[in-house]
Amino acid sequence: MRTITVGRNDAGQRLDKFLGKAVKGLPQSMMYKLIRTKKIKVNRKRADQKYMLVEGDEIQLFIREEFFDSPEKDTGALSRITPKLNIVYEDENIMLLNKRPGVLCHEDTAASENTLIMHVKAYLAGKGEYDPVSEQSFAPALCNRIDRNTGGIVIAAKNAEALRVMNEKIRQNEISKFYLCLCHGIPKRKEATLHGYLKKNAADNLVTVRDSAFSGAKEIVTKYRVLESRGDQALCEVELVTGRTHQIRAHMAHIGHPLVGDGKYGINREEKQKGFKYQALYAYRLAFDPTKEENLLSYLEGKSFELDRREIWFL
Repeated sequence: MRTITVGRNDAGQRLDKFLGKAVKGLPQSMMYKLIRTKKIKVNRKRADQKYMLVEGDEIQLFIREEFFDSPEKDTGALSRITPKLNIVYEDENIMLLNKRPGVLCHEDTAASENTLIMHVKAYLAGKGEYDPVSEQSFAPALCNRIDRNTGGIVIAAKNAEALRVMNEKIRQNEISKFYLCLCHGIPKRKEATLHGYLKKNAADNLVTVRDSAFSGAKEIVTKYRVLESRGDQALCEVELVTGRTHQIRAHMAHIGHPLVGDGKYGINREEKQKGFKYQALYAYRLAFDPTKEENLLSYLEGKSFELDRREIWFL
């Protein structure tokens, strides 16, 4: 029998969700059976799989030791990393990071260590704010994602409560996101709110945008404002009201103004020769809007964080 004591970063989640992270060698179907048959208890009492854990709870597991075996945690990988982060803002709960174009947020099949999240973990481990060995179910996480070839502000949560609150704020549209982009042509309307419908083709990693609803498409809303003209190009500020895959790139291309350097929704063969390795798009400002209820991150309400435009590569 083993006993797991629920820590601060483990609390606030369902028993079954926690066990899926903390006891990775235990098959899910067997876990539910063991809960039903009282082989897994909470505070020595029968527990429901949906029970919400609180800090200090003790989980008793009457299971074989082999189920506790799990792949080695990423302490070795973290020790090999010299963190390279451009920190816009940091407190005890979150970090705001300026991700450069070309940097992956999370690992893929080609890269596992040289990613933004691994550098965040290494940085926090070096400060003593994250210990992967002692954590049972939590690891620092990114709350929003920016495509590899797009730069901008990414939010990282340093503890489980901050992650839950930030994810809820994003779900409730309580964070306003603003981008700078350089597009072909000068839009006739200097400021507009675009409405449309977007459908993703996962096989080609492309999206289709139309003005009217069609099968499988989701509604999108994109606001833009022309800041200045640069010959036959326009520098625009774009606010994402909805956040769909490639929304800005595809929506601007749909109205006849594809982004400079965009190989998916524009033509960038000549632009690459001019030094445009990536689409000219940067998530340069975040604003924390009023919250419905007081929470761990209420102190951020009304605050806005903006990058120095000199750090944006296409300006």
